[in-house]
Amino acid sequence: MSMIGQKEPAWSAEAYVKGEKKKVSSSDYAGKWHVLYWYPLDFTFICPTEIRGFQEKLDEFEREKVAVIGASTDSFFSHKAWFADRKIFPQEIAHPVLADTNHAVSRAFGVLKEDEGIAFRATVVVDDKGIIRSVAINDLSAGRSPSEVLRTVEALQSGGLCPADWRKGDAFAA
Repeated sequence: MSMIGQKEPAWSAEAYVKGEKKKVSSSDYAGKWHVLYWYPLDFTFICPTEIRGFQEKLDEFEREKVAVIGASTDSFFSHKAWFADRKIFPQEIAHPVLADTNHAVSRAFGVLKEDEGIAFRATVVVDDKGIIRSVAINDLSAGRSPSEVLRTVEALQSGGLCPADWRKGDAFAA
């Protein structure tokens, strides 16, 4: 069953936040648009391309008043060690990245690959009323486009009917 139109499940997890361990929860984002994105594992090939992509678009998300939260089932310590590698992450990862080691957040959103104990590549957009507006889940082998996630958020926030490839500032569908 789809989560579209449903209230975001309450969640809470430790997170990597600019090198520090912090508790982050859905209540921190109450009344705010936010994007949660999951990736399978630290120290892999595709995952850093997505994390860097969201980080590079962070200012654009923030201009739209949208928070970005990453997540994987790895630990805070794994995140901290990986994100410190400036060859892989030349720019500091400034958005929170959940350490969903008990898999509670991944399970709550239905994005856990149970047989491997890791999350699929998933993206969830939640509006300022706490309603899930978009869910996308990819197999482990296909990365996603943070630019498309941003475009989708802008379309959802616009209040209009937005055709394929619509961009902020374009006319709405008639």
